[in-house]
Amino acid sequence: MEEHVFEHTPVMLNECINGLNIKPNGIYVDGTLGGAGHSLRIVEKLKDGKLIAIDKDDTALEVSKERLKNFNNVVFVKSDFKNFKNIMEEQNILGVDGILLDLGVSSYQIDTPERGFSYRFDGKLDMRMDTKSGITAFDVVNNYSESELARIIYTYGEESFSKLIAKKIVEERKKHPIETTMQLKEIIENAIPKKFHGQGSPCKKTFQAIRIEVNNELGNLDVVLKDMVEKLNKGGRLAVITFHSLEDRIVKNVFKELSTNCICDKSIPICVCNHKASVVLVNKKPITASSAELKINKRSSSAKLRIVEKI
Repeated sequence: MEEHVFEHTPVMLNECINGLNIKPNGIYVDGTLGGAGHSLRIVEKLKDGKLIAIDKDDTALEVSKERLKNFNNVVFVKSDFKNFKNIMEEQNILGVDGILLDLGVSSYQIDTPERGFSYRFDGKLDMRMDTKSGITAFDVVNNYSESELARIIYTYGEESFSKLIAKKIVEERKKHPIETTMQLKEIIENAIPKKFHGQGSPCKKTFQAIRIEVNNELGNLDVVLKDMVEKLNKGGRLAVITFHSLEDRIVKNVFKELSTNCICDKSIPICVCNHKASVVLVNKKPITASSAELKINKRSSSAKLRIVEKI
């Protein structure tokens, strides 16, 4: 496979690498391998260390194996990073020194029409990160009830016109199946009054919502973050890049809980939870892309990086 097939500019590359504080003999995990942009920089800093590279996208794995072919200390795993606990058991790894999660959709996935992620290209409604399993966007759009669609679009897309969009989708699919991204785009644009279209596409929030539902992106995210912290060696770091407020809120809340000694209700006069902090916040406020990066990679504009260190 030619390298240009999977182009993706890694977001906040230097900030992530610096944040991981990489030790040459450490064990590191890239839970969202993508095009290996972050992974390449990690393995370049390793000597006797090892990298576990995880992705559920076959194309990402194929391209990354080629890009990292000169390194013999990389273990590739086709899986969802949410299976982290099982993956560590299968690899007989008791502890790791750093973990990176980039929760964004890759440029390759967005820009490949047949993957069905984007409202900018005409393609079949798919949106699966793992193209060999799970429900598709077609299934969601054509089979979910009107109330389910409205809930997903409102909850995952934070779209105020969710009910109107859901109603319009159901009306249109009664005439014929909604099969392509352009069909769905037209429906959304017709459902939202033109005066509310704004500068960006009015489709963005709904497409995001359906993608999150298809890939269960928020499900068990809080659980796996805690599993990852548990596996960190003392001084090990977990770095997470998020791209929308729903993800960031989960990461922020988990990190806040894990970095706090007592999580009792404030109305209780003494601590009864016996909760002890397991991490410290490396950055109290999220790190965002520099002005220089924003000029060359507009997709980094919504990215937030949070890092914790095991104590």
